[in-house]
Amino acid sequence: MTIDFPDSQKLLSNAKKAGLFDNLVVQLQKDFILANIAIDFVGGGEVRQITPEELMSVLREKVYRLIMEKFTDYLNLLYIVDVPEKAFKEIQLTDVVEIAEQVTLLILKREYQKVRLKAQFGQEPNI
Repeated sequence: MTIDFPDSQKLLSNAKKAGLFDNLVVQLQKDFILANIAIDFVGGGEVRQITPEELMSVLREKVYRLIMEKFTDYLNLLYIVDVPEKAFKEIQLTDVVEIAEQVTLLILKREYQKVRLKAQFGQEPNI
Protein backbone atom coordinates (compact mmCIF):
# COMPACT_ATOMS: atom_id res chain seq x y z
CA MET A 1 0.00 0.00 0.00
CA THR A 2 1.55 3.25 -1.10
CA ILE A 3 0.68 6.49 0.67
CA ASP A 4 1.75 9.13 -1.81
CA PHE A 5 0.62 12.65 -1.02
CA PRO A 6 2.47 15.73 -2.29
CA ASP A 7 2.13 17.60 1.00
CA SER A 8 0.93 17.26 4.57
CA GLN A 9 -2.28 19.21 4.01
CA LYS A 10 -3.52 16.77 1.37
CA LEU A 11 -2.63 13.81 3.56
CA LEU A 12 -4.45 15.25 6.58
CA SER A 13 -7.43 16.19 4.42
CA ASN A 14 -7.60 12.63 3.13
CA ALA A 15 -7.34 11.25 6.69
CA LYS A 16 -10.21 13.51 7.76
CA LYS A 17 -12.39 12.38 4.83
CA ALA A 18 -11.62 8.72 5.55
CA GLY A 19 -12.57 9.18 9.22
CA LEU A 20 -9.05 8.29 10.33
CA PHE A 21 -7.81 11.69 11.51
CA ASP A 22 -8.43 11.02 15.23
CA ASN A 23 -6.71 7.64 14.92
CA LEU A 24 -3.77 9.36 13.23
CA VAL A 25 -3.48 11.80 16.13
CA VAL A 26 -3.58 8.91 18.64
CA GLN A 27 -0.91 6.99 16.68
CA LEU A 28 1.34 10.05 16.58
CA GLN A 29 0.91 10.53 20.33
CA LYS A 30 1.69 6.86 20.94
CA ASP A 31 4.93 6.95 18.94
CA PHE A 32 6.06 10.21 20.54
CA ILE A 33 5.51 8.62 23.96
CA LEU A 34 7.55 5.58 22.87
CA ALA A 35 10.32 7.93 21.75
CA ASN A 36 10.11 9.70 25.14
CA ILE A 37 9.37 13.04 23.50
CA ALA A 38 6.83 15.33 25.12
CA ILE A 39 4.09 16.52 22.78
CA ASP A 40 0.42 16.93 23.57
CA PHE A 41 -1.96 15.83 20.85
CA VAL A 42 -4.07 13.82 23.29
CA GLY A 43 -5.29 14.91 26.69
CA GLY A 44 -6.15 12.26 29.29
CA GLY A 45 -6.42 9.45 26.76
CA GLU A 46 -9.02 11.29 24.72
CA VAL A 47 -8.30 13.00 21.43
CA ARG A 48 -8.64 16.69 22.06
CA GLN A 49 -10.10 18.83 19.35
CA ILE A 50 -7.18 19.66 17.13
CA THR A 51 -7.50 20.79 13.57
CA PRO A 52 -5.35 19.38 10.79
CA GLU A 53 -3.65 22.77 10.51
CA GLU A 54 -2.83 22.83 14.23
CA LEU A 55 -1.56 19.27 14.09
CA MET A 56 0.70 20.04 11.16
CA SER A 57 2.00 23.20 12.82
CA VAL A 58 2.71 21.51 16.18
CA LEU A 59 4.36 18.52 14.52
CA ARG A 60 6.52 20.65 12.19
CA GLU A 61 7.63 22.86 15.09
CA LYS A 62 8.50 19.80 17.22
CA VAL A 63 10.52 18.22 14.38
CA TYR A 64 12.36 21.52 13.83
CA ARG A 65 13.22 21.80 17.54
CA LEU A 66 14.38 18.19 17.67
CA ILE A 67 16.68 18.70 14.68
CA MET A 68 18.15 21.86 16.16
CA GLU A 69 18.32 20.98 19.85
CA LYS A 70 18.00 17.20 20.39
CA PHE A 71 19.28 15.42 17.32
CA THR A 72 19.59 12.04 19.05
CA ASP A 73 15.92 12.23 20.08
CA TYR A 74 15.05 13.18 16.50
CA LEU A 75 16.81 10.08 15.16
CA ASN A 76 15.14 7.93 17.81
CA LEU A 77 11.73 9.28 16.77
CA LEU A 78 12.39 8.43 13.12
CA TYR A 79 13.38 4.92 14.19
CA ILE A 80 10.25 4.45 16.33
CA VAL A 81 7.94 5.83 13.65
CA ASP A 82 9.77 3.57 11.19
CA VAL A 83 10.35 6.16 8.48
CA PRO A 84 11.81 4.27 5.49
CA GLU A 85 15.52 4.96 5.09
CA LYS A 86 15.10 5.28 1.32
CA ALA A 87 12.53 8.08 1.75
CA PHE A 88 14.73 9.77 4.34
CA LYS A 89 17.70 9.76 1.96
CA GLU A 90 15.62 11.49 -0.72
CA ILE A 91 15.11 14.61 1.41
CA GLN A 92 16.25 17.75 -0.37
CA LEU A 93 18.94 19.36 1.75
CA THR A 94 18.12 23.04 1.87
CA ASP A 95 17.55 24.90 5.11
CA VAL A 96 16.40 23.38 8.39
CA VAL A 97 12.85 24.72 8.09
CA GLU A 98 12.36 22.97 4.75
CA ILE A 99 13.95 19.78 6.05
CA ALA A 100 11.57 19.85 9.03
CA GLU A 101 8.66 20.24 6.59
CA GLN A 102 9.80 17.26 4.51
CA VAL A 103 10.43 15.08 7.57
CA THR A 104 7.00 16.02 8.93
CA LEU A 105 5.45 14.73 5.71
CA LEU A 106 7.45 11.49 5.96
CA ILE A 107 6.31 10.98 9.56
CA LEU A 108 2.69 11.67 8.64
CA LYS A 109 2.85 9.30 5.67
CA ARG A 110 4.19 6.45 7.78
CA GLU A 111 1.78 7.06 10.64
CA TYR A 112 -1.16 7.27 8.22
CA GLN A 113 -0.06 4.00 6.66
CA LYS A 114 -0.11 2.37 10.12
CA VAL A 115 -3.57 3.79 10.85
CA ARG A 116 -5.00 2.65 7.52
CA LEU A 117 -3.65 -0.86 8.00
CA LYS A 118 -5.09 -1.05 11.52
CA ALA A 119 -8.46 0.17 10.22
CA GLN A 120 -8.36 -2.33 7.38
CA PHE A 121 -7.73 -5.21 9.78
CA GLY A 122 -10.09 -3.97 12.48
CA GLN A 123 -7.67 -2.90 15.19
CA GLU A 124 -8.40 0.11 17.34
CA PRO A 125 -5.56 2.49 18.30
CA ASN A 126 -4.67 2.60 21.97
CA ILE A 127 -2.37 4.51 24.22
